[in-house]
Amino acid sequence: MVTANAAAQILVASNRGPVSFREEDDGTLTLRRGGGGLVSGLSAIGHGESSPSSVWVCAALSDADRRAARQAPHGRLDAAGHDTGGQAVRMLDIDPGTFDRAYNGVANSVLWFVHHLLYDTPLKPVFDEDFRREWSSYEAYNAAFADSLAAEAARGATVLVQDYHLTLTPRMLRERRPDLRIGHFSHTPWAPPDYYRMLPDAIGRQVLTGILGADRAAFLTRRWAGAFADCCEAVLGASVERPADPAADLAVTHEGRTTRLGVHGLGADADFLRSRARKPDVDERLAALRSRVGQDDGVPRRTVVRVDRTELSKNIVRGLLAYRHLLRTRPQWRGKVVHIAFAYPSRQDVPEYRVYTEAVRRVADEINEEFGTESWTPLLLHLDDDFPRSLAAYRMADVALVNPIRDGMNLVAKEVPVVSDEGCALVLSREAGAAAELAEDAVMVNPYDVIATADALHEALTLPAEERAARSKRLAAAATALPPQKWFLDQLAALTA
Repeated sequence: MVTANAAAQILVASNRGPVSFREEDDGTLTLRRGGGGLVSGLSAIGHGESSPSSVWVCAALSDADRRAARQAPHGRLDAAGHDTGGQAVRMLDIDPGTFDRAYNGVANSVLWFVHHLLYDTPLKPVFDEDFRREWSSYEAYNAAFADSLAAEAARGATVLVQDYHLTLTPRMLRERRPDLRIGHFSHTPWAPPDYYRMLPDAIGRQVLTGILGADRAAFLTRRWAGAFADCCEAVLGASVERPADPAADLAVTHEGRTTRLGVHGLGADADFLRSRARKPDVDERLAALRSRVGQDDGVPRRTVVRVDRTELSKNIVRGLLAYRHLLRTRPQWRGKVVHIAFAYPSRQDVPEYRVYTEAVRRVADEINEEFGTESWTPLLLHLDDDFPRSLAAYRMADVALVNPIRDGMNLVAKEVPVVSDEGCALVLSREAGAAAELAEDAVMVNPYDVIATADALHEALTLPAEERAARSKRLAAAATALPPQKWFLDQLAALTA
């Protein structure tokens, strides 16, 4: 039911919100505002008297966040006087154990693994009684979002639910508030039916019907939308309408309801990136990187750049092995190229990620030990996050290596050509969602084939400067076709059409 104080006409729900908190030594809370497509999108609707009211519902991710949420009336940070950038934010103080089981036990250790095809299947997954307890927490976590959204939404409001953390929320919200227009957006790939069916049967159905509670479900590429439709057909017996026009929505009908499936390929924010990449802190890091890369006989060395989290799907280890194969089989590159690899730690509370991070470090050390000389370090590896340094690497990249096993989109593939000073060649996995838009001007690779990836690196490094610059310009144009604000507003328009 609509509560007496419900007023928001547009609502966004996501695990991570637009703000976070840190507790200082004196006990005070410091607020930090984030960025990204959703922040830009919501800002595009405005906050004036004539603008529709909006609210962002998110989870408290840390003890400091939970303290801020508890101190705010109904978790409304803006109502508590916090500077949320003019955006109304409701932060949910979910029990830490429930949150951990839902976030780490299910979202990141099961749903992420399924959609990115990451399981070592002879040993995992094992869906036992421990998993069922974690799933109960995932249900409770989604129910908390559904309850909050139902309480905040005005009659007939529009709700955009984000990602694999909240697959059950659309159906739960529909049960509470059938008057709402509900959308769901998946930022990940979607698994094909044979792999998806690793999930316990009842849970696989629950995830699908949860998303089908939305009026419209959207994806980053047509491929992922099609895979979701295939799962609905195979697992639920739903009927699927697949228009011949690739720009038209698919439609899934199940239990008398039809959910449209759309595609919105999130692009890079060119204005922000180009402006930020020219700030003094980026210039300083660029000078430091150039000094470390150095020269060979007075000629600046070429650079192969990658910027990733140490996420299993990013395929960093095979990328390093491909670079090693390049140096072993094409000795002409020794002393003349440097691989700049930024691999920022991710999800280190999940054991597989800690093991993977160590594998990245070990292979990098082996490469430098095998090929390094007093005047040449063939690989520069950084495991600490530094956004200005990443932008500096973007600017100096001759080649960008983006070779994920599977990726919903991969914005790095889109960002590097936008920021590059001289134009860069892009070596891109065919399993990245970005391939749907960038394949024509990239050097495409099978991400599992180390030798073919080494060949692609050689091809990219030997592209004439004029061709590299022309390709980079076309890549940048394609990469910025749907910037974050338009990406958000297009979803909103499609849902309310």
